[in-house]
Amino acid sequence: MDAQQRRQIIARRLHGSEKPVSAAVLARELSVSRQIIVGDVALLRAGGLDITATPRGYILPRLPAGVTCTFACRHRGDQMEEELNAMVDQGCTVLDVIVEHPIYGQLTGSLRLSSRYDVGQFVARCKEEAAAPLSQLTEGVHLHTVLCPGQAAADRVRTELERLGFLYQ
Repeated sequence: MDAQQRRQIIARRLHGSEKPVSAAVLARELSVSRQIIVGDVALLRAGGLDITATPRGYILPRLPAGVTCTFACRHRGDQMEEELNAMVDQGCTVLDVIVEHPIYGQLTGSLRLSSRYDVGQFVARCKEEAAAPLSQLTEGVHLHTVLCPGQAAADRVRTELERLGFLYQ
């Protein structure tokens, strides 16, 4: 199989998947290195395919119907799991985290966390990789884009973030 065929297979695999697919899984399936997959994904993106890299792998964005809200938050790094769980516990998906960097401007990290399991996996991966959250760049101040099934769920997120003292006013 040549590189173009491999990229077509990757694109079809992502189109057919409801969940993120990791570079390691794609590499195993296609008998190439993870770095080859990373390069292929970069070329697919350059060709116009809207591939999002999440902590659990690559996905093509498909947002279900609902209410999308942005919440400004501030908390210590050790409170990240509590904050994320407060949002997913209301039936919402935390789509991303955004910080305003003094040099680079807006930096966005895709999250797509929908359950306590997702949050736990994300936090565990941060610890394994010794990766600091983006909010450390801004003294804890950050935004989250959250997809909620309805306005009532969005209101519950706001109430819970306020109760925990995480909502930045």
